[in-house]
Amino acid sequence: MSEQEVKNLEALFQARIDRDEKIEPKEWMPEKYRQTHIRQISQHAHSEIVGMLPEANWITRAPSLRRKVALLAKIQDEGGHGLYLYSAAETLGISREEMYEQLHSGKAKYSSIFNYPTITWADMGAVGWLVDGAAIMNQVALMGTSYGPYARAMVRICKEESFHQRQGYEILLTLCNGTPEQKAMAQDALNRWWWPSLMMFGPKDEESPNTEQSVKWKLKRKTNDELRQQFVDQTVPQANILGLTIPDDKLKWNEERKHYDFGEIDWDEFWQVVKGHGKCNKQRLEARKSAWENGTWVRDAAVAYAEKQANKEEKKAI
Repeated sequence: MSEQEVKNLEALFQARIDRDEKIEPKEWMPEKYRQTHIRQISQHAHSEIVGMLPEANWITRAPSLRRKVALLAKIQDEGGHGLYLYSAAETLGISREEMYEQLHSGKAKYSSIFNYPTITWADMGAVGWLVDGAAIMNQVALMGTSYGPYARAMVRICKEESFHQRQGYEILLTLCNGTPEQKAMAQDALNRWWWPSLMMFGPKDEESPNTEQSVKWKLKRKTNDELRQQFVDQTVPQANILGLTIPDDKLKWNEERKHYDFGEIDWDEFWQVVKGHGKCNKQRLEARKSAWENGTWVRDAAVAYAEKQANKEEKKAI
């Protein structure tokens, strides 16, 4: 294919994007579009799977049977989200085994928020309210993304994540209406999770190498900074209802902008965690690799069973 033919195809492809048409797996797409989606969808899938780990830390220590069952259900949802997303990524020509290898080797990234420890029960509330709340900001926009399998996977994921966010908020509301010690625990969790939650939206727009192209292809509908501002504007009134204080002395309503002004993120911390030097980076990867290795016999048994069933069907056909 000549260079001019490629340019013509790219122009037609961009015209389809501009018309809000969905791109399907067997249709022509630029190689960079395919690779960008593989990177983002697999990173999203990895985040769902790794995100199960800090919450699993509290399954056996949840304060009541109701809380235990709800937490188990949430973790099960997140496992399902990972499977939907791995399936969507596979339609772009990458195998699930290759995606796992990229995760285990450290080549592929996952959301840096999951490299922070969950040290009190209030963290389960903060993770649901803030972390899932920040995720929803990104994911609602992804329901309108240009790649069909990804957009369709996001419909159910967003519904479930919205429930997780309400579940986390309810945990904190209960604590804030409890004893002074319980409310202090909720405030402590907010203090520790607020800034990492703002980091979830990624680097500043001017330092994000993929944002401009992702917006053009409608992989993203809003930039990192736009989503971060939306999150702050939505979350501050919720904190006020809880009676908690956002740990930012520069937080202030800007009447002219009709948005909250807020302080500067510690970008040194952000990049340290992204590069693998967070509090739990090593622990999370070791847990994932251990689960993969310990599950080898299950995968082998499943393959052997499938082959046995296939052989039975062949004999019947004969």
